[in-house]
Amino acid sequence: MAVVENSVSEVLDRRELRGTLDRLRGELLAQRTTDGHWTGELSASALSTATAISAMSAAVRSGKLAGADKAALLEQIQSGRRWLAGQQNDDGGFGDTDRSHSNIATSYLVLAAWTLSDQVTGETTDANAISRLRNWIQLAGELDGLRRRYGKDKTFVVPILTNMAIAGLVPWKKVSALPFEAAVVPQSMYRFVGMPVVSYAVPALVAIGQVKFLEGGGCLPPWSLVRRAAIEPSMKVLRSMQPSSGGYLEATPLTAFVVMSLSASGRADHEVTQNGLRFLRDSMLPDGSWPIDTNLANWATSLATTALAMDPDDDRSWSTNELIQWQRGCQYQERHPFTGADPGGWGWTDLTGSVPDADDTPGAIISLRMQATTRPDLLCDDYSRDWPASGSSDSVSANALDTWQACDRGVDWLLGLQNRDGGWPTFCRGWGKLPFDRSSNDLTAHALRAIACLPQRESAKRSRAVQRGLRFLRKNQQADGSWLPLWFGNQDRSEEDNPIYGTSRVLVDVSPALGHDAISRGLQYLINSQNSDGGWGGGESVRETFGLPEGFISSVEETALAVEALVSWWGRIPGNEGGQAAENDIPDGSPWDASMRSALRAAILSGTRWLIDAVQRERHQVAWPIGFYFAKLWYYERLYPLVYTTAALGRVMQRDELLR
Repeated sequence: MAVVENSVSEVLDRRELRGTLDRLRGELLAQRTTDGHWTGELSASALSTATAISAMSAAVRSGKLAGADKAALLEQIQSGRRWLAGQQNDDGGFGDTDRSHSNIATSYLVLAAWTLSDQVTGETTDANAISRLRNWIQLAGELDGLRRRYGKDKTFVVPILTNMAIAGLVPWKKVSALPFEAAVVPQSMYRFVGMPVVSYAVPALVAIGQVKFLEGGGCLPPWSLVRRAAIEPSMKVLRSMQPSSGGYLEATPLTAFVVMSLSASGRADHEVTQNGLRFLRDSMLPDGSWPIDTNLANWATSLATTALAMDPDDDRSWSTNELIQWQRGCQYQERHPFTGADPGGWGWTDLTGSVPDADDTPGAIISLRMQATTRPDLLCDDYSRDWPASGSSDSVSANALDTWQACDRGVDWLLGLQNRDGGWPTFCRGWGKLPFDRSSNDLTAHALRAIACLPQRESAKRSRAVQRGLRFLRKNQQADGSWLPLWFGNQDRSEEDNPIYGTSRVLVDVSPALGHDAISRGLQYLINSQNSDGGWGGGESVRETFGLPEGFISSVEETALAVEALVSWWGRIPGNEGGQAAENDIPDGSPWDASMRSALRAAILSGTRWLIDAVQRERHQVAWPIGFYFAKLWYYERLYPLVYTTAALGRVMQRDELLR
């Protein structure tokens, strides 16, 4: 796209930037909980709400609930139905959020929810709404369209079809059998037995596999005898993986699929089902909807603290003893029952359904690292800041020691997770057959960033891991210079991928050892991808939602991410004003021509100007659905635009040569 032109002599007004950044910091700090961390707020989800309604309806229909429990569920079902009625898009379909395009998965799940809840409430869903929904599904290709969306990955296709079979919308023969008996093998062997679902979907494998076997027609002896014998042992696995909250991964859809499957196979009164129903009842929002997950508290806190630390004037006064202890308390100290992960990692929340992963672990390490210094340079070797403590000076050193040991354990945990291809997966090493279990660029770059910010803890093992990770990134760079992420997307792109997010996350603070060619191609991709309005990413849905003029399509989140990545390299390129060739920078003699430097400067200035204008129009207070949850389920997080913009403008504030 065409880029907004800027004179290379143009600079930004320091006072305006400072004022905008102070406003953002004030808003971000105001979002803290009483103990100093951030919880955030995930978008309400039509998909989650539909699955919760179906699960509750299946439990009520089973006839195995006490009268009071049944009445309570019916009340919540009706609240969910009322909320869903207001979420139908103009085209008749349903999207995952109120800012999402209609998609085949959510639309089918809403149809199933309406059908099942009609059966237990005695109500009838509006005929016009049903007709419009069915018409949209038909235009989207019906079941063939559903299978096209997910390809060979059965992780979400089979649960959707199971939900539809339970509702009576499709015959059970349309539902593929899942090998629930495979769950009884030792966890360490899961990656070798050819699971047809991703690592995090084992509870669905068990519950859905069983309802298909029990209600949808089993197989012939002797295999049917083997499978029947595996029912109780696999149920014990299901129980052992269920957290005290009752919600698998704190996720409404996954928990709902388990609950509806067990209820439909006559086990609504089972302990697992009852715990799942408790989670669903507790996690409904006041408006009658359900989010995709309870919260991303640890992830939001890591992002918020790192963003605040980018400001060169930040004094870390927000970094309290309570905050640091809360973050350390989120680190797993025991083997995790869900994935079998070793101790040392962090998950996305402090709630019991969280699981350690290769994005939240680096995020926590970097956050704690940044709180150890008042310098905004992530790669500096200054660890001189005293950690906050409520006791004596001895407790200060003990607090610091405990925190650094936690970071060391986190890095060691990451090293153990690295795949043979050199990249990092999300949860489990070696599950590489399905997309959401493969090594990914965004996670690999994040892991490398965390390892690099602990230079005093270098070792041969860590050095080898870094070199392998960098090779993975070089190998997976696209022909146009971009990198594609796993957990973020852009709904206006035909493939729903997000190269702006992926490229920005790879480039920010990446080691020059990635190579001049890879880095320059990545920077050039971001420069070339800048929209004519001065921002990045987004699409027509952004313009339509905000009522913007033609050509104004950029999103706050993607623009902030791109600006932060570009600024992180501005001061590391010899020949730029203020550029200093230091140990971690590109050495003198690298072929950075004048046109690249000029284009980089112009992109930073126009992108920063776009962000300042967006804050003035309060665009940063409206999040956009760029997040992917499991199986390409869209979500937005209220804090993302605020956090990303704070980080980007903090980086710009560091560059005196760009300010006047």
